[in-house]
Amino acid sequence: MNTIEQASVSHHDAVVRELREDPELAFEYLKATLEEEDDAAMRLGLLRIAQAYGVQEIADKAGLRRENLYRALGPKGNPTVKTLTAILRALGLRLSVVRAQQSAHG
Repeated sequence: MNTIEQASVSHHDAVVRELREDPELAFEYLKATLEEEDDAAMRLGLLRIAQAYGVQEIADKAGLRRENLYRALGPKGNPTVKTLTAILRALGLRLSVVRAQQSAHG
C-alpha cells in the first residue's frame, strides 16, 4: 500500500471524525439534515452523529440494541417516532415543531 492509500479516508469517515471533534458542528449538521425533509438524509445524519459519539453508547442510552439502531437508521430503515425520540434523547436533543413557512395571517 502506498502513502496516498494509507492517508486516504472515506468521505463518511471524515465527516464522522469532524462531527466527533466539534459538537456544535454536529448539532448544525443534524439540524440541516432534518430541514431537508428527506427521510434518507435524516437517517444518515443521525447515524453519522451516533457513530461520532459511539453507536453502542447511544444505543444503550436509547434503550436499543446496537443492531436495531443500525437497522432503524440504515438505508431501508423506517424508525418509529418512539425510536427517533429515544435516539435524539440519547444525544441530548429533542424534537420540536416549527412552522414550515409563515402563514398569511400571522
